[in-house]
Amino acid sequence: MSRFVDPPGFAEWEAKISAVLKRDPIWRTPAYRYGVWLGDLAKADATPLYRVRESRNNADQLIRSSEGISSNLAEGYGCFTGPERARYYGYALTSTRETLDWYFKAREVLGTDIVEHRFEVLDRIVRILTVVIPRERRRSRRDRRPKDDDAL
Repeated sequence: MSRFVDPPGFAEWEAKISAVLKRDPIWRTPAYRYGVWLGDLAKADATPLYRVRESRNNADQLIRSSEGISSNLAEGYGCFTGPERARYYGYALTSTRETLDWYFKAREVLGTDIVEHRFEVLDRIVRILTVVIPRERRRSRRDRRPKDDDAL
């Protein structure tokens, strides 16, 4: 799997993250890091959506779906078998695609530049998970944790 260059703004955000969180092995997984970052971005993006009465539901849904990406990845990372991990990673993929949909619906309020940037981050997560999920499904029940070199 090819390695990505981090998107604009990611390094500045990551520099502010607690060292405690960065010590956890899951932090080495790009899909998780991008998911956490996207959750923060979505909270900021929700502010202008809340100002437009018709977009308030979009704001709530955007926050829920975006935060579900990293939460499902974290839950799956703690599973003992590949098939169990694949199930939660699949939930994360579903949340990623749902977040894409909510950003699309918010494009008139947020503007195309913001939405295109978020699409790029979401696309990276989709591309990672569509490779990782089938691999996890094939893993033996003896494999208890993802290997450090996995590109999750």
